Amino acid sequence: MDSSRSWTTGELAQIDASAELTIAAPRRDGGWRRAVPIWVVTVGDAVYVRTWRLRETGWYGAVRRAGRARIGVPGVSAEVSVTDASGDDPELRRSVDDAYRAKYGRPGDATVSGVVTEDAAATTLRLTPFAVYPTPVSQPRPQ
Repeated sequence: MDSSRSWTTGELAQIDASAELTIAAPRRDGGWRRAVPIWVVTVGDAVYVRTWRLRETGWYGAVRRAGRARIGVPGVSAEVSVTDASGDDPELRRSVDDAYRAKYGRPGDATVSGVVTEDAAATTLRLTPFAVYPTPVSQPRPQ
């Protein structure tokens, strides 16, 4: 059963208006790792994040392995599925690059150039909210 849903127009607007999104990966014990701030962009009705370079450590490796994460911006908090969106779609690549340049590019500031490289594009992840948020089910203890 697919438990994902679409982002609402309001959620997309809140995410797009936020300078950063916080993202946390699940821990093995059912809790969540410490959330870290990252850049985020929206393209159409989808939400994308990247890291500066492909690596299996830190937030990126943890959410990629888990296939899910908890994210937040002011006004929006969600558990999301995490899927690789770095494939062979050059149009999507250009759209995500353009979204990063438009949102984070500042005259005279080359910082955004690090997130639109080939290495960074290879880390593009799509975040899709769950319709039913997964929560651990606790079992009653025997008396």
